[in-house]
Amino acid sequence: MGSFLEDFFWSLAEISELLGILITWLFVFTFLYNLSAAINKPDNSRTQLSFIMMVSYTLSLYINIYTPLRYLQLFAFDVVTIAVIFIWRLCLGKVIPVGFYYLIAGLCINAALFMAMHIDRTVSSNYEFWWLWMLYGFSTLIVDFIMAVVLIANKDILGLVKLKNVMLNRKTPVAG
Repeated sequence: MGSFLEDFFWSLAEISELLGILITWLFVFTFLYNLSAAINKPDNSRTQLSFIMMVSYTLSLYINIYTPLRYLQLFAFDVVTIAVIFIWRLCLGKVIPVGFYYLIAGLCINAALFMAMHIDRTVSSNYEFWWLWMLYGFSTLIVDFIMAVVLIANKDILGLVKLKNVMLNRKTPVAG
């Protein structure tokens, strides 16, 4: 019997498929909300980004989570989604919503965690609980939730865009 955190992690792992469905429904809701809010508005950027996320997360439900390469497949999904978002930015993104930065940051965090888990579980064949597993378990859920909330609220809730502007010495605000 392990520690409380280890037991809690294994409880999360048991319901991981349900959590994946819940997060996917959150992105479906985000898309539908932005679709209804964007009616008769010239800026549909949040709706388009929400659609990209909804499609990505819906397609990722078809990954067999019992395959040894599941983390590598999830990593690939996030990398492809990041590429699609950058292509969207180059082709259609006239206005950059706050959510753009949160999606890129969140997907990069998730992709890094998926790759770390792939290396830990598949390459290194580690099956003993340690802090990376807990970081992965909590971070992916929190990051996904924050991405969806920011797509709905279109607010810089963590100051990520403000930090980017300070780091790049930019005075121009992002469309809100």
